[in-house]
Amino acid sequence: MLETPPDTLKGKVQFDAAVGAATKRLRILVAAFERQPKDIDRHLHQRTGLNGIELVVPHPREVATEIRQPASGKPVIDVTNRMAPTENGLDMDTTSSNAEDLASLLPASPVVKAFNTLFASNQADPTADGVQLDGFVAADDETAKATVLELVESIGLNPVDVGPLKRARQLEGLAFLNITLNAENGGAWQSGWKLVGAPETVSAETTERGGAK
Repeated sequence: MLETPPDTLKGKVQFDAAVGAATKRLRILVAAFERQPKDIDRHLHQRTGLNGIELVVPHPREVATEIRQPASGKPVIDVTNRMAPTENGLDMDTTSSNAEDLASLLPASPVVKAFNTLFASNQADPTADGVQLDGFVAADDETAKATVLELVESIGLNPVDVGPLKRARQLEGLAFLNITLNAENGGAWQSGWKLVGAPETVSAETTERGGAK
């Protein structure tokens, strides 16, 4: 167990207590975005026996250098989305993803994309209109992916293995669409994603790795 539960985050991303309990049980440290890189580095060095690190920062590239050594060999979960304001509103670069960029900067850490499609408002109860939402997970490292699928399921999401890390581009696109739909239409920020009628192979692999029921 971690010595203390992850902080309650303020701003665009606010992790619910259920997420904090799950990450604590699985020994995954949540590195909060309000911390400066040096604070994150110091925080990591204070923790021993971690199974993974969840980065909740607006620009993961900015902390990559600071955490490279303490994060070596540990899965790093990227929950961010790739978007930027333009004169025509929000837009995103689809040629890569934040997760892939982070992986290139942390060659000794398996990077996993997860949680980026989930609004903070849905974390305590990950459902929309009574439907269990999906928690999509993308990674190249199967062991790291299995750990995160377990984390995803433990907070009430239906874990879905979407494949290698390059699928993070599509996951960031899903999040971008949901964000812009709510921002431009006065949404209540309660919407989420559910893949209906998924191929049997996806369902079977997800069940085996993430324990979906």
